Order: sequence, then C-alpha cells, then structure tokens
Amino acid sequence: MSGLDLELARRTLDAQPFSRLLRARVTEFGGGAAVLEVDVRDELLQQNGFLHGGVLAYAADNALTFAAGTTLGAAVLTGGFSIQYVRPGAGRTLVARAEVVHTGRRQATVRCDLVMVRDGGDEVLCAVAQGTVLSAAPS
Repeated sequence: MSGLDLELARRTLDAQPFSRLLRARVTEFGGGAAVLEVDVRDELLQQNGFLHGGVLAYAADNALTFAAGTTLGAAVLTGGFSIQYVRPGAGRTLVARAEVVHTGRRQATVRCDLVMVRDGGDEVLCAVAQGTVLSAAPS
C-alpha cells in the first residue's frame, strides 16, 4: 500500500499510550507481515517470574493488526483473536511475528508466532495466535 511504511507504523505504535508504557517497537512492516518486539523487564512479569500472559496477548493483538494493515490499509481494527500459550515466556525479548493468511475486501485473517529470545540468542516459541482484522475505512 502506498504511503504505508515502517516509519509510519512506528509513529502509529508510538501514538498508543499503552504501547509506550510497554516500550513496544515495530521492527518489520510490509508485504502482509509485521514484527513487534518488547524487551522484558520486571514490571512485565507475573508472580513466577515469567512474562505476563497479558503482555503476550497485547503483542499478538498489535502484530496481527499491523500485519493486516499492510494489506487492508491503515484504518483497521481487531475483530477478534485467539491465543494458545505453549510454554512460559522466559527470556530477554518477546518477538511477535505476524503474517496475513488471507485478505478479502473488508477483513484479513492473520496468524502470529510469539517467541522469547534467550540471552544466547536462541528463540523459544511460547505462544501462537490467530485473528481476524477488519477494515475500519468508510465503505
């Protein structure tokens, strides 16, 4: 889509107060895909020392929506998504990689892998998500 690029995606994310609170960043954007990253810090952990599931769900939601925005345009909203937690989030950085599976006229189906990057650089899958993103542009 013309006019949509990584810089615009970064400005859009920065316009979300909650994303600024989490210090999230978009590191890739375009061609039906987006990558969102969040560095792990103590405030984002749950009582057992793992990344809180709400942070994982946030990352999935935004990554799904940003990926869909590359095919539907900038005005998009999450229609719904599901997330399956496969192992506790332990590591230094959460990486949410989303890719559009199908785009129609007014909605896109998107899937997302959420991995934790460990100190040595190894990646461990901790959750998978799939959702529907709707065009919010006037019809």
